[in-house]
Amino acid sequence: MTEPGKKINVELLVREQQPKLRSFIRKHVSSAEDAEDILQDVFYQLVKTIDANLSPIEQVSAWLFRVARNMIINKGKKKREVEMPFSEEDEGQVLEEFSNILFGEPSPTPEMVYFRSMVWKELERGLSELPTEQREAFELTEIEGMPVKEVAISLNIPLNTLLSRKHYAVKQLRKKLYGLYKDIMFY
Repeated sequence: MTEPGKKINVELLVREQQPKLRSFIRKHVSSAEDAEDILQDVFYQLVKTIDANLSPIEQVSAWLFRVARNMIINKGKKKREVEMPFSEEDEGQVLEEFSNILFGEPSPTPEMVYFRSMVWKELERGLSELPTEQREAFELTEIEGMPVKEVAISLNIPLNTLLSRKHYAVKQLRKKLYGLYKDIMFY
């Protein structure tokens, strides 16, 4: 509790409160980077409030935790407000980002190796649930990388039929992979 007219020793307060605040914030956010950002923002708000000579903070520790809680809530809202790629216009985004995970960096990090294995398992599961014609159209054009004209000729079907099958396959895979996408991208 600060008395009116008494100056708050910010440096001492930061040293005392930082470990407890960090632990509190870390329990409520999924990444250490987000936790550190919020922690810095909380102390920035403290300094800004003190410098502005606003009404005195009566219980500094409670005030810090309240600010931290509000910032955690706001961060969660901002993450949910990010446009989800589930519209027709963004149809390829989920698969494109997974494609980058699957076929990206030649020497991946351990995290990327783990993500790749998760995506491959989910993709294989999704492909196994597709009708044979759709699965074949997707695998040949997207995984094998064959040109669509060659695939249409080799399957002896019109090009538009192939494109239609691939379109339906992409739609189904997007739905199937969307949950994993949310888990990875928005933890």
